[in-house]
Amino acid sequence: MAKAKKLPSGQWRTLVYDCTDPTGKRHYESFTADTKKESEYLAAEFALTKKIAEKPKDWTLRDAFDRYIENSDSTLSITTINRYKSIRNNSFQKLMKVKISSITNEILQVELNNELKRNVKNKKYTISPNTVRNDYSLVLTVLKRYAPRQEYDIRKPQKEVKIKELVSPDLLLNALYETDVELPALISMWLSFSMSELKGLKWSSIHENTIQIDQVVVRVNKEDVEKINAKNEKRKRVHIIPEYIMELLNNTEKNSEYIITASGSAIYKRFQRILLDNGLPKMTFHDLRHVNASVMHMLNIPDKYAQERGGWKTDHIMKTVYTHTFSPERIAVDNKVDDYFSGIINENATRNATRNKKSTDKSVLLQSE
Repeated sequence: MAKAKKLPSGQWRTLVYDCTDPTGKRHYESFTADTKKESEYLAAEFALTKKIAEKPKDWTLRDAFDRYIENSDSTLSITTINRYKSIRNNSFQKLMKVKISSITNEILQVELNNELKRNVKNKKYTISPNTVRNDYSLVLTVLKRYAPRQEYDIRKPQKEVKIKELVSPDLLLNALYETDVELPALISMWLSFSMSELKGLKWSSIHENTIQIDQVVVRVNKEDVEKINAKNEKRKRVHIIPEYIMELLNNTEKNSEYIITASGSAIYKRFQRILLDNGLPKMTFHDLRHVNASVMHMLNIPDKYAQERGGWKTDHIMKTVYTHTFSPERIAVDNKVDDYFSGIINENATRNATRNKKSTDKSVLLQSE
């Protein structure tokens, strides 16, 4: 039983162990009272109530999810916690009401099959197998945390292999030319920035001819939330700003600390409209990062530099990328990618200039007649 200690104020305080967080730090509850006996009584009552309430065999899966989220909220990103809460509130809802001590292989398999038949909220199509696989992985993680003696052997749905139809860079650059989403789209396609990285860019992120990812802005519960740290340490990177993008930046009004002030939804919808108006296949805004990866592959950029530019975290990166961000080799890689995109832009500019000249000459000829 925990013993009370007298404080300088004359009161008595008893500390009772509460929990250990994922980092290994132990947390305690404090009970202060005027007398030693009262303080120890309050502490003993808390300990007894906690012991009774925390028997995992009495928890439902939802209870276990609640505890898992509560014990992880200081170590995981706000977007990850928000995703965990979404899974808890929307996925495997019948299973969430079952005590974890009663969950068997058969019950898990049945609910997994039912989940594959569930329609997306307010939609007529079902949840994708990949989403069900991901959600089930978290369910299994929670079960293994709080029911470690139970073993599960479930047939998971086969992973979908999606083949993306990417629009070629020349068609994209031509369609985006002088539109209100040209700048964000080019930063994403040329420098391989995600939407959250774009939204997090500030004018203070620009240092001479470089731009740095210092923070990201993510959408949580219909609100923009700034996160100081990017998704992983490899995503915090620096790029030399291509001349054409620098020109677009210089022509952008500085009416906010952020460079890109339009909402992610507005950028996405405008991008979709541009694709439609130009007769191009539908693709997501995030697919522009895939375009960048495809261009680097086409240009035979070594994996080491391609992964560094894109900020993709892999074991290969962690073990092999030790050079300075702007080593001579990295600069050569940046120049190669910049030359490719600049060449397309110059070709488009020449083509547009020729088209405009022909139009002017025709107008002059008609007037002379």
